[in-house]
Parts: sequence; C-alpha cells; structure tokens
Amino acid sequence: MSNPIQTSLNRYRIPEFKPAWGSIRRGIEKECLRVTPAGHISTRPHPEALGSALTNPYITTDFSEALLEFITPAYAGIQDCLKRLENIHRFSLENLEEQEMFWVCSMPCPLHPDTEIPLAQYGSSNIGRMKTLYRSGLHHRYGSLMQVVAGLHYNFSMPDAFWEPFKEICGSQESLKDFKTSRYLHLIRNFHRFSWLLVYLFGASPAACKCFAQGREHSLAELDDHSLYLPHATCLRMGSLGYKSEAQKSLFVCYNELDAYVECLNSAMHTPYPEYEAISRREGNQPVQINANLLQLENEFYSTIRPKRNVPSGTKPLDGLTREGIEYVEIRALDLNPFLPLGIDPEQIKFLDSFLLHCLLNDSPQCNEDEFFEVAKNLELVVEQGRDPELMLSRTGQTIAMREWAESLLNDIHHSSTILNYCHSEAGYSDALAAQRAKVKDPELTPSGRMLKEMEQNKLSFFEFSLERSKQTQEELLSSTLDERTLTDFIGASELSLKKQAEIEASDTLDFDRYLADWNSN
Repeated sequence: MSNPIQTSLNRYRIPEFKPAWGSIRRGIEKECLRVTPAGHISTRPHPEALGSALTNPYITTDFSEALLEFITPAYAGIQDCLKRLENIHRFSLENLEEQEMFWVCSMPCPLHPDTEIPLAQYGSSNIGRMKTLYRSGLHHRYGSLMQVVAGLHYNFSMPDAFWEPFKEICGSQESLKDFKTSRYLHLIRNFHRFSWLLVYLFGASPAACKCFAQGREHSLAELDDHSLYLPHATCLRMGSLGYKSEAQKSLFVCYNELDAYVECLNSAMHTPYPEYEAISRREGNQPVQINANLLQLENEFYSTIRPKRNVPSGTKPLDGLTREGIEYVEIRALDLNPFLPLGIDPEQIKFLDSFLLHCLLNDSPQCNEDEFFEVAKNLELVVEQGRDPELMLSRTGQTIAMREWAESLLNDIHHSSTILNYCHSEAGYSDALAAQRAKVKDPELTPSGRMLKEMEQNKLSFFEFSLERSKQTQEELLSSTLDERTLTDFIGASELSLKKQAEIEASDTLDFDRYLADWNSN
C-alpha cells in the first residue's frame, strides 16, 4: 500500500480499505419542467406514452403535471447510472407532444398566476387521489410558484460488503442494522455542517425571472428588465424564494438518534398549525389538503438531506425507517447545471462520493439546537453571498472566512478521494477534487458565476439564457436515438405501469373520504 493511501487511512483511523468497499451505489432523481418551444410552462397532461406517473419506475411527476421526475435505479457504476438517466431523457423527449422540451435550469420559466400551474394527477385510486391532494395542500400553504422549482436528488449508499468489516473496525457491539443506521446519521450530521460547500460549488440559480417573485417580499436586485439576481448568489433555489417554509423555520430536527428524528417528524405531522387550520377545508365536495397539521406528510419537511429506506407502496416511510433502519441517504441540495445535458456529470458525482465518504468516516459529534440553527444561517449566507470573497461564516460559534474553511474542508476530503482512487485504480476522484479547488480560488468558475458572466457578456435575460440552453440540450439529446432493446424496455415499462394503475384503481374498496380519515387517524 502506497504512502498516500496509508496517510489517508490514518487520517480516518482505519487500518484498511479494500477495493470492494468502494463500490458505492448511487441513484439519481432529476426534476425538470416541460415547456413549449416559446419557453412557457406546458399545460398539457402527462403524455400517455410515458406511462402512469403513479407506477412507472423511471418517469413520474412531482408537484405539477408539467414537472417531470426521472428516476434511475441504484448503480455501482457511474457511467451506468448516467447512461440510464440519458436514456430516460431521450425516451421522454421523443414522446413529448407539440415540440415541447425540458427547461434546463432549476429556477422556472416565466410564470403567470398559480392557476396556470396544473397539479399532478395520478388517477382515480385512493393512493393516486392522496398524492394529488398532498400537492393541493402544498399549493394552498406555500403557493405553486415555489413548487415548480427543479432540482436533482442524489441517492447514496455504501455497499453491503463494507458494513460488517467497518463495524468490526469501529469496535461496535450494535446489531448490523443499528450500526448502519447510526453511521448514516453520523454522515447526515456532517453533511449538514458542510453542505454549504456543495451549494457554493454546484449552485446554479443566481438569477430568476421577475415574475417568480411577484407578490413576494425579496431582496433581489434587477439584472435587467426581466430578471432578478444577487451579484454573489449561488443557489436562490435553496433560499427564501425556493424550498423554504416559514412555518418550519423554528422546527429543530435532531439527527443524533433515529428515534428522535422520527419522533420530531411524527409530532409535526400530528400538531395542528393555526395558519393551515384557517385554510378552507373543502372546495366543493373535495378536500384541499390532507390535514391542517404542520406537516401533511413527512415529505413536506424541507431538508438538504434525508435518511431513506425503500418501502412497499402504501407504507409510511417513517414506519419503514423505524422497523428496518436507514438504507441510504438522499442528497437534496443540488441545482440542475444548465451547462451539462443531464444537469450533472461524472466529475460532480466523483466529488459527491468523496464528500459523502468523508462525512461518513470523519468524526461527527452530536448536534445541539445552537449548532442546528448556526448551520442553517451558514447555508443562507452562502445561498445569497457565496461568491463574495469576503464572506464570513460561523464554525462552532467562531467566525471564519468561507474561503479558508472551504480550503480546509477540501484538504480533508482529499483523503477520501485518495481512498476512492485506490479502490477504482484511477485518479478521477483526485481530478474532481482539483476542479473544486479551482472554483474556491476563482468564483467565476462555479456554475452560478458562469451563468451570470454569460448573461452579462451576451446581454441575455435569465429567460433568454435558459431558453437558449434548453434548445441546445434538446438538440444534443436528440442527435442520437435509442437502441431497439432500450426502446422496447421503456415502452414495456410504460405499458405495464398503465396496467398497474388500472389494477390499483379496480382494487379500492373504501370511498376516498373514509380512506383519508383512516390515513390521518393512523
């Protein structure tokens, strides 16, 4: 074993790291808006050729009929994962109607009043109606504008071969299930401490269309007649205009123990919230939200990372976590990169893997309430001012320059990238790290910096920049076609999903009001 490897192992106080342990599994969930050739949000229903949004394992919808979500299975190979994502894009594009395309930016296209944003529909089954009702609740609570902001979720897990040896290395007496859960919580706590770095490095939403802020208080400046921005912003999607809830600001979610995390979210899902109680309960004969509690469902809790477990359809995720423990983590702090056809590339994935492995292997003290809100403030500062060379953050109560802290973190992450280089017999992880070091030295190399520079140099509004990039991406993705086997696979998945939806609808025995009452009582 080479000296650099040994040095890195010593950094984490582990005696060895076998190549098989580095076979990280990752999956990608990517949201993107369907838009017309003129760049307006689509008002057409979900294309039937893409199957059922309720049951298709690859293609579904998020908040709106127009907000597609592409889902890859979990892969050990980076290229395998990205190839599947590319194929999902291509199949979907080939089956859009009226020359529609995908909006490549996280911040949406020009939008008019909320009524123009159609809620996602999932058929007439109780579970399908429940999914639409949840979105109706989001609309009434937060408005529809923030719900069509798009992002990319990165699902990360260590291979099964890693856990038993690592448990022995750590000298843990826990069961394997409990050990995995405690270490994933270990990762999550560190992720929260350091997630501002990902927002700086990969944030790609420094500007938005003016109409996105209509009727809302904001501190954004005018970039041009049609665009708002902040000169040093990185990721407005993660700020007050994006995935934020005023009602949740005071919610302290503890990641020290799984039981504490579950208890906190369960409490929020069973605590009435006056502002939501004031919302009319029904429109005509239809309810407008699942309930009037602080959270309708656990998914309503906005977080940059979530502990996850695959559960059967109809099972509440928290119940699955409680019984079986954490299976993987879902990273939710990533913008779509408009300069990349898929919004992400191998370089970013390799850095994410190095970052997350560092979070897993590095010391991770338990978090208290003071640190929880310190972390939230750091994230807010980087969202709005991340590219300001003079930006200061708070680390355990002490002021530190963001650039100094970033360089220190990257020096630490060097050790996890060295380990992954060793596992995969390549230098790609170190190369990915070097690319991020360059961004810390020069903020204009970040996606947010590149966006603003291109917009300013070419005198483009946010809309014009995004539309141009969307057309370029469409052209690139459609420059080649799917092979026959892949096409048959997607067509088969779409057709089967429609049959599954019909079966679910035929199997319902309760009327929806009773189904909803039973759900809330449980």
